[in-house]
Amino acid sequence: MVVIAVCSLKGGVGKTSVTLGLVSAARAAGLRTLVVDLDPQGDSTIGLDVDGEAASTSALVIDQPRRRHLRAATRRSHWSDGGHAPIDVVVGGEELARHDRTDLSTRMLTSLRLVLDKVAGEHDLVIIDCPPSLGGLTRIGLTAADRAIVVTEPGVFAIAAADRALRAVHDVRTRLNPHLQPLGIVINRVRANINEHRYRVEELASLFGPLVLTQRIPERTSIQRAQGAYAPIHAFSNTGARESAELFDGILQHALRATRPR
Repeated sequence: MVVIAVCSLKGGVGKTSVTLGLVSAARAAGLRTLVVDLDPQGDSTIGLDVDGEAASTSALVIDQPRRRHLRAATRRSHWSDGGHAPIDVVVGGEELARHDRTDLSTRMLTSLRLVLDKVAGEHDLVIIDCPPSLGGLTRIGLTAADRAIVVTEPGVFAIAAADRALRAVHDVRTRLNPHLQPLGIVINRVRANINEHRYRVEELASLFGPLVLTQRIPERTSIQRAQGAYAPIHAFSNTGARESAELFDGILQHALRATRPR
């Protein structure tokens, strides 16, 4: 089982869009996938079109990291319909907000990792959608992960946030999770016809070198259309959707190659 945390320390950069694109790529690859939504807004839960309401949320899993609580908070995504490999979602919700603090105990910070280890044989891939902040929830997600994907956009403030996110990954690796490594930075919502975007992409490459992944996600109406339909991007056949799907495939393949399964 490979565990990937998707994070950003700035809102509005499309972190959940990247999460959904990776889940779509995992679905196309036939991977049994578990998505852990640690965002109090629950956007991944909504976007993955879960079946019905869960008895609890990922907040209970953090409070009491037991297998039965994980299952109580988990719902099947309708993306699994039609004979596809199962995609399950540990749903997010407002209850998570009480955990987004900087004073969480080590027991709380390691709670998700503990319960995921208990179900390691049930999934091929776990994707953790962290909130856009460096509170307790992002640290919980990073502590449970093997690799971290940092999402940014070609803007000056997002670049500063990417630097803070990489430092947070280093801090969690040093203090809590020696297995954690940064997979890289995904630049999202790129518009190649804008000079400022081209400049910021070059700046990111000069600052972070090979940590900037070659798969740069363009601003596409196809991605927005897929989200509006609560459907995987791979289910759409137009040119923009196919190109976006190939980029997410590339990121997922890179993650799988770079990570030793548990």
